[in-house]
Parts: sequence; structure tokens; C-alpha cells
Amino acid sequence: MALAYLLGKTSGKLLKVNFSIPLILVLSIIPDIDIIFEYFLNSPLHRGPTHSIIMATLLFIPFFLIYHQKAAPYFVALASHSLIGDFLIGGQAQLLWPLSTKEFGIPYINIYSSVNIILEFTLFIIALTVMLTTRDIFRFFRNNKLNLTLAVPIFTVLLPTFTSYPLEVPPLLVLPHLFYLVLFSISMFIALTKILNRRSGAVIRNYCQI
Repeated sequence: MALAYLLGKTSGKLLKVNFSIPLILVLSIIPDIDIIFEYFLNSPLHRGPTHSIIMATLLFIPFFLIYHQKAAPYFVALASHSLIGDFLIGGQAQLLWPLSTKEFGIPYINIYSSVNIILEFTLFIIALTVMLTTRDIFRFFRNNKLNLTLAVPIFTVLLPTFTSYPLEVPPLLVLPHLFYLVLFSISMFIALTKILNRRSGAVIRNYCQI
């Protein structure tokens, strides 16, 4: 998510387009939706079709046709998961599915290696610094319905991490997980509260009119 945010921020600045940070973060973990399918179908699907750069490109063609360069930061966020994240860490993703089921990547670096831990924590610190200096972090506390999409990383990546024992991430990376979990939860709570307040206010106004 840190990598997607930084790449989305860079591409957005170069193309002079604004983007939704929650959607960027959600798209950055969407390929791992195959973990859910793998669980229910009891079949090894992880890093398969949902990690294909061909499928990602086909999916985004309509968005590029409609929104043009405005779609670029979102595509970069989605593609970065497979082309950079999974390719470098652990490797073996079917990047060219359905044309080929051949797996690509560097198999020598795994999630528990010191290289990965240092890389991920460094990216987190850089992303957090950029969020604070650009005040992007305060966008999570605005009344925005799109913040509700943060439920995707909360329930597919963050919460499952802390429901397993032992933890599925290295100790140093627990801090970024906790940060995102708290930040996203607060953001969703604010969005839900605003929505409920508006609806209750509308109900009261309609009752008074009656």
C-alpha cells in the first residue's frame, strides 16, 4: 500500500490529476483477493489470474477510454502489486495469464528476509512522511463515502493478520499494519457516522413535516 501510494502520488503529480487515496490503497491489494477464493475453493490460486498484468490492462481499458490520464494513478497502483511487490518478494506470479501460466519473479527474497523487512519498513516511513508533509493523511478524516472502501484492506489483509497465531508478518512490520488498521478504522467510522447522521436528520425532518 505504501508503494502504491507513492507511485500514485508521483504519477498523479506528473500528469497533473487528482486521485482518491482510499481507492489507490484498495486497488493495491485487490490482486490478493485470490486468497479468499483459494480458501473457499480449497485450491492453490494465489498469484494466479488476479495477478496478471494482462488482465489488469484489459480491466482498465474502459477506464482509460472514459477518464483518460485520470485513470493512470489507479492503474499504476494495481499493476505495482504484481510487477513490483510480488515480483521482487517471493516471486512466482502468473503475470501473462491467460496467454501463459508461466510464473515470473525473484524467488530468493521472501517476506521474512531482512531485505524485504527493511524495504517494506522504509517504504512505509517514506509514505508516512509524504502523507504528513502534503497533509494527505487528513483526507482520511473527511466526510467521504469512498473512505468506506477501506473495508477491503481492513477485512482481507489487516484484521486477518492479527487473528492468526503466530502473526503472519515479521515483528517490525506489525507497526505499519497497526497504523493502517487504526487509520482506516477511524476513517470508516467518520464516514459511517456522517451517513447515519444525515439519514437520521432526514427522517426527523420528514417526521416534522408530517
